[in-house]
Amino acid sequence: MIGKLTGTLLEKNPPQILLDCHGVGYEVDVPMSTFYNLPATGEKVALLTHFVVREDAQILYGFGSSGEREAFRQLIKISGVGPRTALSVLSGMSVADLAQAVSAQESGRIVKVPGIGKKTAERLLLELKGKLGADLNLPGGAGPAQSDVQSDIQQALMALGYSDKDATAALKALPKDVGVSEGIKLALKALAK
Repeated sequence: MIGKLTGTLLEKNPPQILLDCHGVGYEVDVPMSTFYNLPATGEKVALLTHFVVREDAQILYGFGSSGEREAFRQLIKISGVGPRTALSVLSGMSVADLAQAVSAQESGRIVKVPGIGKKTAERLLLELKGKLGADLNLPGGAGPAQSDVQSDIQQALMALGYSDKDATAALKALPKDVGVSEGIKLALKALAK
């Protein structure tokens, strides 16, 4: 119904903001990732929105990017995951991190989000598999075999204690046709510098 709002930011009270659109003030709930990127009050802002109508409330959710809104919409389709939980997930991790956790089937990363238990995390991984993967741009994602090799190398690096960010950076420097064992060796050399 309401797909986008553009107006002046009047108030910021996490996770809610008040947006003045030509004299009409909209209360919009936003994930913290969007909240942190908002300008100062009094500035112009444009948000993509998702409108939820319940028996007892009508709530407007706002997002700074189409990827966030799409992830939110995929999350609320899952049984037992409502808009508040979806907002929590997007506040706790970026869309790229969520897509990476889903493609690697890592429930441990999702359980770290407040309000998400082990069963809910596993359900999220199962239901989102193949739906958020397109948003994730893994290096060398030419085909399924290639992304499996990349994924194996990344998991090996993380098992050795490297951060997700460092492992991803090392993967970008690898040749496209590298094997798992050779890729790990090359990545370790790159990370040692």
